[in-house]
Amino acid sequence: MRVSFRRPTPAQLTAFLEKSGGLPFSYSQTGASAGEFPDGFDHDVNAVYLGEGEDLFRRAKDALFNWVMFPPGWTFAWSNGRLPEKGTPVAVVFRLFGLWWLNGARVVYRIDAPVKAGFAYGTLANHIECGEEQFAVELRSDGSVWYTLKAFSRPRFLPARMIYPVARRFQRRFVRHSFLAMKKALAHE
Repeated sequence: MRVSFRRPTPAQLTAFLEKSGGLPFSYSQTGASAGEFPDGFDHDVNAVYLGEGEDLFRRAKDALFNWVMFPPGWTFAWSNGRLPEKGTPVAVVFRLFGLWWLNGARVVYRIDAPVKAGFAYGTLANHIECGEEQFAVELRSDGSVWYTLKAFSRPRFLPARMIYPVARRFQRRFVRHSFLAMKKALAHE
C-alpha cells in the first residue's frame, strides 16, 4: 500500500507494479470467488441488468476486459496496458479522504465461456484489504445481460480496521459507481 496527496503518475504506477509483482497474496483462499466464499470475510454479491442480446454481451465483455468498470475520477485499475489474464499484476488506485491509495493485486483467474466472461483479482501483501473480487458479465438464457460483482474481503492494515464502517460504505459506493460506469460505457457504443 502506498498513500499520496497527488494522483500517481504512469511512471509511479509502473514502478509500483514492478515492486508488487513478486509479492504473495495476502490470503490463502485464492480462487474462492469462483465458488463458495470462505468464512471469516465479508461476503458481497451484487448484480445489475445491462440490457439484452449477444451484441451487448460482446460489448460488455470488451468493456470489462479493458477495466472500464472502474468509476472514473476517484478510482482506477492500472495494469500498464495489460488485459486481465491469470497472473497480471494490477495497481488498484482510489481516492479517499483527499489521499490517493495504491494497492497491489494480481489476477487469479479469467473466465472465457460462451455466455460468461470475467476475471477475479486477489489482494497482495501491499493491499489495505485482504480478499478477492470477481467481475463478470453473463448472457442468460432469456437473452438478458447482467454485470456481477462478487467479493470476499476483510480489513488487513490498521487504518482499514480503524475505519471499518467507512470502508464498507466505500465498497458499496464502488459497486454503485461501477454499475454506472458499465452502463455508461455500453450506452455510448
